[in-house]
Amino acid sequence: MRTLLLLALSLLVAGTGIQFASAAEPDLYKTRMQLYKKTEAATGIPWHYIAAVDQYERNVRLSRKDLPDPDGAISIYFSPEQWAGAANPNHEDKHPVSISFFGGAGIDGNGNRKASRFEGEDALQAFANHVLKYGTDNENFRIALWEYYHRDKAVGIIMGFAKVFNEFGRIDLEGNAFPVPYRSNHSYKNTWGDARGWGGRRMHEGTDIFAGYGVPVRATSYGIVEMKGWNRFGGWRIGIRDLNNNYHYYAHMSGFAKDINVGDVVEPGKLIGGVGSSGYGPPGTSGKFPPHLHYGMYKDNGFTEWAFDPFPHLRKWERLEKKAKQR
Repeated sequence: MRTLLLLALSLLVAGTGIQFASAAEPDLYKTRMQLYKKTEAATGIPWHYIAAVDQYERNVRLSRKDLPDPDGAISIYFSPEQWAGAANPNHEDKHPVSISFFGGAGIDGNGNRKASRFEGEDALQAFANHVLKYGTDNENFRIALWEYYHRDKAVGIIMGFAKVFNEFGRIDLEGNAFPVPYRSNHSYKNTWGDARGWGGRRMHEGTDIFAGYGVPVRATSYGIVEMKGWNRFGGWRIGIRDLNNNYHYYAHMSGFAKDINVGDVVEPGKLIGGVGSSGYGPPGTSGKFPPHLHYGMYKDNGFTEWAFDPFPHLRKWERLEKKAKQR
């Protein structure tokens, strides 16, 4: 019965960007950290770099249908051709010698004399070998990522993850906060997909939270500030990338917190600015509509990024925060 309930729940939230931790998640975190540290000891690659790649790959695999869902502690994925070698007639080859002969990435990382792309230690060592061709310092790691993914955004996201993991010294970074204090006088409803006329006809990609001018605006998750500044339509706005490849977009703000800058690591509840009515004009334009926070969420799958409805997440975060405060 419990299995059926969990299956139904996973189907319900599929594609929304929400990821629920299982009962075994704490053990998975411990296992992952042990493997990251072991790889660091063997290769000299900082564990938070390795953890960031694994986190990025996990997110990508969970958001795409052309890749298998991650199974096990480590999620770094190699295609059969990558692993065994493109010219290898046996794409499921597990023999290190023949894989090496055909130029495959596969390697025996755990000492069992087999090179399996489904074994976490083997996959970690194979990726580490790619990195070691370039170097383990920050700049060479960036180059290694570019040569592997050939996508600037992938490099930026992974380096952001690495900075977050290094900042907190751990990977079990979960939890969310509602973007404004739940006791503030605010209101919102589901406006996802509504037509918008300001700035040209388009659909509304977010939820408007109406509140008083200057009401604190807070980070909703662990992540890193990717963007901050003025936009003709969004006014003073800020963008934060979380550890699940979700991009959180805050717009029409009255201004920013003094200590918030691009590249900063944030955690749930961190003050980032205030509610305002800025936008639809040159920098400083304000007051063309009632003060509110436009809050949007976008998902990156390794190829592209798209918007999804943040309303269910906001309702959940508000409810959980209220319950926590009442305790």
